This record gives sequence, structure tokens and C-alpha cells, in this order.
Amino acid sequence: MLEIPERMNAAGIFVDRNVREGRGDKVAVIDTADGREYTYAQIQAMVNRVGNALRDTLDTRPEERVLCLLLDSPAFVASFFGAIKIGAVPIPTNTLMKPPDYEYFLNDSRARVAIVSAPLVPLVAPVLKNLHFLRHLVVVGDAQLDDVPLDISVHNFELLLTQASDRLEPLELSKDDACFWLYSSGTTGFPKGAIHLQHDMLICAENYARGVLDINENDRTFSIAKLFFAYGLGNALYFPFYVGATTILYPGKPDPHTFYRIATDSKATLFFGVPTAYAALLALPEEETREYDLSSVRYGVSAGEALPPALFERWKERWGSEILDGIGSTEILHIFISNRGGVVRPGASGTLVPGYEARIVDEAGNDVPRGEVGDLLISGDSICAAYWNKHEKTKDTIIGRWIRTGDKYLQDEDGYFHYQGRSDDMLKAGGIWVSPVEVENTLMSHPAVLECGVVGAEDDEGLIKPKAYVVLRSEYEGTDSLRRELIGYVKERIAVYKYPRWIVFVEQLPKTATGKIQRYKLRDLG
Repeated sequence: MLEIPERMNAAGIFVDRNVREGRGDKVAVIDTADGREYTYAQIQAMVNRVGNALRDTLDTRPEERVLCLLLDSPAFVASFFGAIKIGAVPIPTNTLMKPPDYEYFLNDSRARVAIVSAPLVPLVAPVLKNLHFLRHLVVVGDAQLDDVPLDISVHNFELLLTQASDRLEPLELSKDDACFWLYSSGTTGFPKGAIHLQHDMLICAENYARGVLDINENDRTFSIAKLFFAYGLGNALYFPFYVGATTILYPGKPDPHTFYRIATDSKATLFFGVPTAYAALLALPEEETREYDLSSVRYGVSAGEALPPALFERWKERWGSEILDGIGSTEILHIFISNRGGVVRPGASGTLVPGYEARIVDEAGNDVPRGEVGDLLISGDSICAAYWNKHEKTKDTIIGRWIRTGDKYLQDEDGYFHYQGRSDDMLKAGGIWVSPVEVENTLMSHPAVLECGVVGAEDDEGLIKPKAYVVLRSEYEGTDSLRRELIGYVKERIAVYKYPRWIVFVEQLPKTATGKIQRYKLRDLG
């Protein structure tokens, strides 16, 4: 059983411990941008230099926020743990947003320091004059900046590090001190800063990475999801660092051939993706992928949204490994329900990860019987402490030791949880709940369908019925004949009231940066 000390510092556990236990010469990070490998001792030295630069040169104090707008790289690793080591609070930030979003993040968090990769500086530069609290902008690499306000100092990351000591003892903190924030995107309203504590990463690493994936120091992790996501942060950073394994970092844009090449060349053993990424990888014809070898991969992992059974089957048939689908959230930090190797139930999210409890409740908060759909509540010690400056939203979401996930679920008699959609995505047809996911999974099993999204739309009577937006495989054409065929296909396989009354062929689906289908945008299309 995991014992968490009352006094601790997460950087000391995830970085220093590896060196202390004799893994200083072990490769910790492979940077695919330039092919360089970094040992745990080298990463520790980088972390210490960042911590010292933040504290001594930039006067960063405990609990002050450090916004990290960084590509996946050793600089991300060093900045994240370097801030934590001095008691500051790093905020890994989505690199795919727009300037007004960064203005919001910086002003809402009151970060005095921002560490930004040079290619991302143009996203921050236009809003510098609107920032109330930022005093130091640290640039990783070379970037041209004009018209910087007088109260903001610009620093070069590499120069700061050369001037800082590589020795630093971690500041001893409470296990319940703030460690880092993650902004939860959501589909409505402003992003919410989820405050995670010093012990939260330990909970996820022990209960999920070790308890479900059986991660060990011989593993090599490769995550398509970037480090700024809660999912990617575990996959590619604190999971491998927890056991002294190796992480493979890729800072570039999504590309199926590149993903295959990296996994092949690095001999990745744990491959983390999202359903959209698996669909893109499998969309490549087999003749284009024969040069790749994924025999080293013992598990694929999927999260972000439900993995259609058809993708699971096609991946296993082509590459031989199982994809362990699961569900996690920014607020809970990582996966809390997951399939296990050898007992995967395609189409289900799996069973509870050790250390977590679940309830499925009706609108009155009463537990529903097995097999019935309700709202999923989760209890576990990695749940964030609160949303920053969002008191009412915190009270609505976190109820004592339980958190509302916003997901509709049912649990079958064997204990497997089945995702039924977001609470605001579920729709009723003929007064009966219809899961968009069930309709999507059925359509996805048709050979013509690459991706699809299902939402509710009004018919001529003003009643809500399922409507499907479908992306076809390249060899198929969106004809009326195919439209009728797909409707009939669904009718034959699930309850007839669930079939899509309309099918619209589209080139692509609107998605979040994590690859989740934005059903609210599909509703707007209608």
C-alpha cells in the first residue's frame, strides 16, 4: 500500500530519488526533435538550474505561479519540476490556443513568470501590454520581441541556466500544498484552473501506472497526447519518472507516419493515444505501414473519449497488442476506470482503478440499479482541491469526497462501466435515453466509416432524434445509396429507435485539442 509522507516535495520523489537510488546514468528522456538522450542525472541538474534561476534571479517565491507554455521537450521537464522544487506552482498550458486565451490564463493565474518556447512567443506577444501580473518572460530558444512593456523583463532560458547552480535541495512542503495547476477546457464558460496537490501525482502513478499498466524501469513510454494535458503529463512524464523508466518526447504536430516511426525506432513499450489518433493510424493502408514494427508495444492506451470496439479489433489484428481504454479527467488528474490486459471488454471503459470508488446516481442523487444509466460520481485522492477563484463551480462539482464527472454511465453485472456520453450530450428519442456513443460505435463498425459524431436534432414535429455526421474512408463516396445503407445497418444492430434519422457526410469533425469530438459544434451545424 502506498504511504505518502506528511512532509514531501514531488520533485524530490520523481527526480532526485532516481539519482539517489542509482539510476543517474539511466536514460530518462529521449528528445526526438534532435535525437539527444538525457540521463536522470542530467535532468536533475537541469531541474536544479531552473529552480535556482527562478528563485534567485527571478525572485519567484513559494506558491507563486509559473506559466509553462512549452513544447514537449527537456525544457518542459526541467521547468515543471524546477518550479515545484522551490515550492512554486507550474501551470502547463495548452500550446494550441489563441492570444486572448493566454491573456486570460496569465491574468487569472496571476503568474509572475512565464516560460515560453520560442515558436509560441508570437501567441503571447500581442497581449503582453494587457497583463497585470507578469514580470518575467523566459524564452526557450531565440525569438524576436518588439514593444515589450517596461515592467516585463525578457530572459533567455539557456543563458539563465548557465548562470545558475546545478545543486538544489527540494523545499520541504506539506503533502497537501499546491503543486501545479491544470486548466480544464470544458465546452462552456471560461477555463477553470484545477489546483492539484503535492501528493496527487503519486496517487495516479501508483494506482494506475503501476496497478493497471504494471509500469517498470524497463519501459519506454511514447504519448501522442502532449505534456500540457493531464493525460499526457502522466503518460510521458511522472509515470516513467516514478519507476525510473524512459520517456520519448515529440514536440511536433500530429502525423501518423511520424508516430509509427518514433514508436518503431525507439522500441516503445507503452503507446498512449486517443481514439482519433488510433483512427488516423489505422486509416493508413497496410502497404504503407509494412516498414514499421510495433512488436515492442505491450499495451496501447486510450482515453479522452470512448474507444469504438471496431478500432480496438482493427488495432489488435494489425499490431497484436491490446488497447486499454479508460476514462480520466483533468480534475482527477488521470485515468480512474480502465480495462486491464487480457480481460478487455471492447466498448466498455473497464473497471475501477485501485484507490477509486464510483457511484452512478439519478437526478435526485440516489444510486441507480446495475444496468441503468445515471450520472457518474468518483471518489479518490487525486481529485483536485478546488477550481481557482471559481467557488460556486467548485461547490457544484466537488461534493465532499465525491466529484461529478459530467459523464453518463451504466455498470453491467460484471462490474464493467459503459460510457453513455456526456451529461449534456445524451438525448431522448421516444422518451428513452439514447447514447450518442452507442450509435457512433455501431456506425464505426461499418467499413465505409472513418469517424462519426452523433447529436440530437429536431424533426418536423419538434422532437429530438439522432443525427449523424460521418467522415468516410477515402475509397467511399457519400451517395444517397450509402446513406440509406448506413441507416439500415444501424437499424439491424441496435434498438430501432436509436437509428440516425439524418446522415450528413462531412470532410472532418470539429474537435478539441485533445481530439475529442465537439458535439456542441455539430449541433450548431444543424
